[in-house]
Amino acid sequence: MPTTDDSAHPRPPYWTTRVSTLTDDKVFVRGYDQPSLIGALPFTAASHLLIRGELPTPAQARVLDGVLAAVLDYGLEKPGTAAARYAVSANPSMPAGLATACLSVGKHTLATEDTARFLLDSHRKYLDSDLSIEEFAETEVARLRAARQRIPGLGHPVFKRVDPRAAALRRLAVEEDCWPAEGTVYEALHAAFTRLPGKSDIAINDVGMMAVLLVGLGYTPEEGTGLAILSTLPGVIAHVSEELAAGRPIRVIPRSDVDYQALRDRDVAADLAAAGWLPERAPATAEAGS
Repeated sequence: MPTTDDSAHPRPPYWTTRVSTLTDDKVFVRGYDQPSLIGALPFTAASHLLIRGELPTPAQARVLDGVLAAVLDYGLEKPGTAAARYAVSANPSMPAGLATACLSVGKHTLATEDTARFLLDSHRKYLDSDLSIEEFAETEVARLRAARQRIPGLGHPVFKRVDPRAAALRRLAVEEDCWPAEGTVYEALHAAFTRLPGKSDIAINDVGMMAVLLVGLGYTPEEGTGLAILSTLPGVIAHVSEELAAGRPIRVIPRSDVDYQALRDRDVAADLAAAGWLPERAPATAEAGS
């Protein structure tokens, strides 16, 4: 019986990666001998190298460093932090707390990806239009309003007109000559939006400005959200450490903070009969089994 030569039809590799590789005596990260990076490249710059595949300029590293310091901690007002502390009170574990906080990031908190996609899409639309940037912004805001679509990255429950963290990030990007064209279109849209009645106090928030700078640094929307999560992990570590030190087991929401509207004292026998359960098929009650 003839045999097949597997070498003539090699199977494709199961995974392919360009991030790092190992030899018998070396570790290469994006092509660089890893020990040569230790002490030569700050963590922020090394993170950029890993994610984007190339070394950042010092200016780019400073801007990314600013992004990573823009949030740090929202305190117990961030659902992820509160969730992490609840989880750790039941499972006293740093990894459990970090994982819980990460899983709480999404559309309504911290994730920059919706704003990043909006930035990229709006910039493309502007370039394809024959309008001035002001005309484009007015037209696009009117279209979004008619379609009942919100502009992501705008608004904050405390800060009005200006979010100081967003302002500091913008100033840093301009100083380092890293302000992107997408950010200019975004600001024009924000200006047009705040000219609407009742909208003058709405600021570009910290997450919105983080998205602008991350797009300018070349990150994909998904990579940006990953970096936004990274920016809050020191704060989560601090909160989890505090919770571990407190040693308070199993935190629960106090009864006084809950409006319990659950029914009580329902007649199980009568309701079973009404639902069509025959007496001989009805589940045994605790009384019958005692």
